[in-house]
Amino acid sequence: MCRQALKAKRDCCVFSLSGLQEPYANKQSNKRKMSLRKVNISILIVAVVIFLLVLHHNFLGLSDFLKRELTDANPLGLQPVDFIPAVPQRLADERNDKEISVVIAASDERLGGAIAAMNSIYHHTRSNVVFHIVTLNDTVDHLRLWLSNSALKNLRYRILDFDPRVLEGKIEVDPQKADTLKPLTFARFYLPSLVPHAEKAIYVDDDVIVQDDILELYNTPLKPGHAAAFSDDCDSITNKVAVRGAGNQYNYIGFLDYKKETIRKLAMKANTCSFNPGVIVANLTEWKLQNITKQLEKWMALNVVEQLYSRTLAGSITTPPLLIVFYKQHSSIDPMWNVRHLGRRGSREKGETGHLTQSDQRGYSVPQHVMSRM
Repeated sequence: MCRQALKAKRDCCVFSLSGLQEPYANKQSNKRKMSLRKVNISILIVAVVIFLLVLHHNFLGLSDFLKRELTDANPLGLQPVDFIPAVPQRLADERNDKEISVVIAASDERLGGAIAAMNSIYHHTRSNVVFHIVTLNDTVDHLRLWLSNSALKNLRYRILDFDPRVLEGKIEVDPQKADTLKPLTFARFYLPSLVPHAEKAIYVDDDVIVQDDILELYNTPLKPGHAAAFSDDCDSITNKVAVRGAGNQYNYIGFLDYKKETIRKLAMKANTCSFNPGVIVANLTEWKLQNITKQLEKWMALNVVEQLYSRTLAGSITTPPLLIVFYKQHSSIDPMWNVRHLGRRGSREKGETGHLTQSDQRGYSVPQHVMSRM
């Protein structure tokens, strides 16, 4: 009896212990499963994060490439439209590796001149020229049509849509002459924004014909601290255009109103020879360091308030601020790169080869600037 009682008691204890151990074992198992699940989730999260980081890095690399080659958007409203990244290999092998950035403005009414300028540059050089064509949005399609010509199809170029709103408050608009305002003439003020990744660039007006290798012009030496080089405009006395009370169009007094105190305070000599801003060789690194664009905008805005420009010489509004900012702070371009008056009857300038003319809207023959190395 006692044995049976002890056995029953022992069995009861074993049963009781077993009953207690089962929940404990299940609880431990659940803990292990939860821990394993947390580890798996952590690994999954880490893997997803790594994947996203790799994807983000690749996207940034692609984005940077696109910004560099295709979409150089900037706060000035200069938006790239398209870009031909390379010429056929056959032509590439024939050309130098030296890349030369050339900026040119192309308004709708002067596309013919711009195309002629680019064509003359392209066919007189073996250098790797990239054209940065600044135009207005409603001219893009017309420009593409011109560029699709078989003689120009191998040009490397970018089309930039210039937003005229960047000029608000910087130029005075006469409501009666609003149609005569040409926003693209101010494109040269924004060269670092037009060619953000270049250290040096050339700007040419759309009435330029190049008769020699643009590489020589590109290699124009700039003195230390100079952001640009221009060709001086002083001609012989027989070719100066005298204007009563305003000197002539080749001196500072022809572009600036020396009666204004703001101009007099600058201590610039009125008879200083002006320069031609239709051809510019720019050191863009120095341009940015000196905030040249901001300086130009400052004088543009001051003119709106104080009327600082001379009104006696065709109302030029692009040359005066350049003359102020670059007074005795610019290098010189070989004058043979700026043969003027070609097309003006009776002119016999050195290097002139004939009457190359361009008609304005009234049908008159007007002079073109011809860059030549005769």
